[in-house]
Amino acid sequence: MLDPEIAAILENINALSGPGPEEVPVAQARAGHDAETEELAGFGPNVQTEDAELAGIPARVYTPPDARGTVAYFHGGGWVVGSPRSTEAVCRALALASGATVANIDYRLAPEHPYPAAVEDALAATRALQADVVAGDSAGGNLAAVVARHVRTLALQLLIYPVTDAGLNTPSYREFSEGYGLTAAGMKRFWELYAAADGLDPDASPLRATDLAGVAPAYVITAEYDVLRDEGEAYAGKLENATLVRVPGTIHGFWRWHKASALARRTIEEAGAAIRAALA
Repeated sequence: MLDPEIAAILENINALSGPGPEEVPVAQARAGHDAETEELAGFGPNVQTEDAELAGIPARVYTPPDARGTVAYFHGGGWVVGSPRSTEAVCRALALASGATVANIDYRLAPEHPYPAAVEDALAATRALQADVVAGDSAGGNLAAVVARHVRTLALQLLIYPVTDAGLNTPSYREFSEGYGLTAAGMKRFWELYAAADGLDPDASPLRATDLAGVAPAYVITAEYDVLRDEGEAYAGKLENATLVRVPGTIHGFWRWHKASALARRTIEEAGAAIRAALA
């Protein structure tokens, strides 16, 4: 059963008219993502905020009182849509819950800047920040996982329903291919726009990496009704040290819906506690 608040959101999503996610123009998809953020995510709690640059890459930085440690955060959106504004509420709440400074990285997007541009930006920003933790949702979770393979000094990688493989052939892809928000066809299009020729590279599909020994401990969150569920859980299973949390009654995207979902807010609090413990 879907969580009641999530079910209401999904009903509204499925009632929308217009072209499917595999057909909508990129500019329209970006505008739709921004509108969803405004309606469901909100602004988040008050916390000290400033704009900065990390190795020339724009970032929005959230600093709680008595901050300890730093988190490099990468927003989702299929590497194509989204911005730090998409996860403004999440990062504000995560900074307060974790007690750490959170830098929300404005990495370059496809199709204007295809793979490996986002990976390069994520790595450069993480190193400039000297981050203790990397975190991200969906495509941002993919970037966080890739960064954690390259930066072996991290205390934790927080991966929220991460994209980990370009295969698109897991049972959850078949079971939730449409009708649950993110569709299989929509995800296929994101891969084509981001890394059409390079999707099977380990820096695009971290599930295919063979050098995962010694990477940072992971806290992996998946959504029960999500095409990405199985690949996220498979990635957690490949790691030496991973805590896997499948959040029941949720769909892809719920993590961002801070204003509309009590379950989202609780999940952020629990993830913040995991960061706090890793930095203790």
